[in-house]
Amino acid sequence: MVRAGLTTERVVEAAADLADSIGFDKVTISALARGFGVKDASLYSHVRNLHDLRTRVALLAAGEFIDRIAAAVAGRAGKDALVAFADAYRAFALERPGRYEATQMRIDPAVAARSSAYHRTIETTGAMLRAYGLAEPDLTDAVRLLRSTFHGYCALEASGGFGAPRDVQTSWERSVGALHFLLEHWPSATSKGENND
Repeated sequence: MVRAGLTTERVVEAAADLADSIGFDKVTISALARGFGVKDASLYSHVRNLHDLRTRVALLAAGEFIDRIAAAVAGRAGKDALVAFADAYRAFALERPGRYEATQMRIDPAVAARSSAYHRTIETTGAMLRAYGLAEPDLTDAVRLLRSTFHGYCALEASGGFGAPRDVQTSWERSVGALHFLLEHWPSATSKGENND
């Protein structure tokens, strides 16, 4: 029998909240069931297994993540858009650590293709970078640079990895400023005769 009041949406939301509390990798069906005061079997009416639950949390988190970023960059362009994008990224990563960790989960490409959150992420990132006039393959390279920089900075900050007395916020602002400078002066792969041979 399905526990009254339990829905798939409520189960996934609770799992996301649990991830923020204990870490995405520690979310289990049993831990979630305990939080609801039900047996594990009650949750299998709403999710197929742990992988399905984690995938659903990842999709939920991706939607919340891009909603925050899109709201921050709306009406902005160039450096203003980059700063807003970066600050929204960092805020989400630090305020919602379990959800953020879930966004790093590798999703089945077929599932990702059906996700509006993933499409909006691509569109929003592309729109933010449009002012820099990058074309492929430079655009993909720039996206990878931004993602790895933001992710690495947030991961180090969250784990207390910055031990120097230098203010972390100031370093963040200068890092984003440096990324803006680099994007404005991007060394084009095509102009250097790069090929894929």
